[in-house]
Amino acid sequence: MKEGTGKVAVAAAVIGAAAAVGVAAYIVRQRMKSSGKWARAMAIVKEFEEKCGTPEVKLKQVADAMTVEMHAGLASEGGSKLKMLISYVDNLPTGDEEGVFYALDLGGTNFRVLRVQLGGKDVGIVHQEFAEASIPPALMNQTSDVLFDYIAEKLANFVAEEEQRFQQPPGRQRELGFTFSFPVMQTSINSGTLIRWTKGFSIDDAVGQDVVAELTKALQRKGVEMRVGALVNDTIGTLAGGRYTNKDVAVAVILGTGTNAAYVERAQAIPKWHGPLPRSGEMVINMEWGNFRSSHLPLTEYDHALDVESLNPGEQIFEKIISGMYLGEILRRVLLKMAEEAAFFGDEVPPKLKIPFILRTPEMSAMHHDTSSDLRVVGNKLKDILEISNTSPKTRRVVVELCNIVATRGARLAAAGLLGVLKKMGRDTLREGGPQKTVIAMDGGLYEHYTEYSKCLENTLRELLGEEAASSIVVEHSNDGSGIGAALLAASHSLYLEENS
Repeated sequence: MKEGTGKVAVAAAVIGAAAAVGVAAYIVRQRMKSSGKWARAMAIVKEFEEKCGTPEVKLKQVADAMTVEMHAGLASEGGSKLKMLISYVDNLPTGDEEGVFYALDLGGTNFRVLRVQLGGKDVGIVHQEFAEASIPPALMNQTSDVLFDYIAEKLANFVAEEEQRFQQPPGRQRELGFTFSFPVMQTSINSGTLIRWTKGFSIDDAVGQDVVAELTKALQRKGVEMRVGALVNDTIGTLAGGRYTNKDVAVAVILGTGTNAAYVERAQAIPKWHGPLPRSGEMVINMEWGNFRSSHLPLTEYDHALDVESLNPGEQIFEKIISGMYLGEILRRVLLKMAEEAAFFGDEVPPKLKIPFILRTPEMSAMHHDTSSDLRVVGNKLKDILEISNTSPKTRRVVVELCNIVATRGARLAAAGLLGVLKKMGRDTLREGGPQKTVIAMDGGLYEHYTEYSKCLENTLRELLGEEAASSIVVEHSNDGSGIGAALLAASHSLYLEENS
């Protein structure tokens, strides 16, 4: 009897031990499975980081390619991916301008009208005010007349409400600078034909028309006595606004939703310019640098997919890796691959993560700048935007690392582009008798609000230039240069300059 009991006990113990071993094996298998998934996720991160690499030698190749493309774009129309558009701005503001000038800033679905009173030498801007309005969506695909009549009406109201002190002297027309941030083929300082609409506008009868003539006709229909003295884009407006307060400003860069650069070129260095040489000997060039591309750019599978699925495949490649419209979307694409191939957010792929452009760059910036010990901001953003809850601190740390990879590549490439521009201007090294200082006026939400990005850009530019040359290059934030800049350009190209002087 005892012997049987013993056998049962032994059998039970063996079964119990086997069960325990089975449970342990299951746990180990799960752990191995999850560590296998984690390892796969980390491999995706590592590969992405390597493909986004921007060592100094690569950045210098990018800068050299930018310089070469600039030369090609100045030599002939269509000679380069860089349009290198002649702006017809040959005299930037000096600070001596006097009088009351207006600006109309149409950058997208919102527009602003501004009035600026200039006090002349050593006085600067005495007074400025503006009114903002948005364009009703219905007007974005109507006719040219309907759109420009709406804008002229707002300008008419703005002028009608102004005080007596802003009235023009007898026999003198009001003068306006027009910032028009759409692709235009400029034909003079105050004329240019619309090449195509962007940003959701689709007004067919305006394409191929002179936008200044369209605005002027609308102003006449609304009874507004005003002459359009300058047609500029936002980057040239920023350059003019920067130059007004600092005579060393020679380059402007916008880093916002999109990106562009403009700079002051010697007129003799523009082979495609066939007109008489300007008295100043200089000409502002609108680079349209978002369209730059080079085999040296570190592109990944995510960039190629984003480009193919975009509204303008094969175009604006530089913009698609450095500007605010796209950084958050690149991050989303990497996270989606990790969710699909490495169950990074659990066994289910979060449905929201599949929606293009759901992760915007301001949200990415907020995650990147999260300094809380448990990365609470990252956790909240993942929960609020992508509906991914209960993420571990380890997962959140990886998300921050990815933000850093995407932003660092963008900022370092933007710095390399800037080095290319400085090289073309001969300002990348200290030269005997050359300008002692070059100021770069920067504007745009990405530069202004994404601190890690702007810090990285400035540090990289210093690193590329070397300490000695870097001491003569200054990067300055030129807030809202584009609107004021247009009014200043109307002043520096005023019909009444001779009278004033």
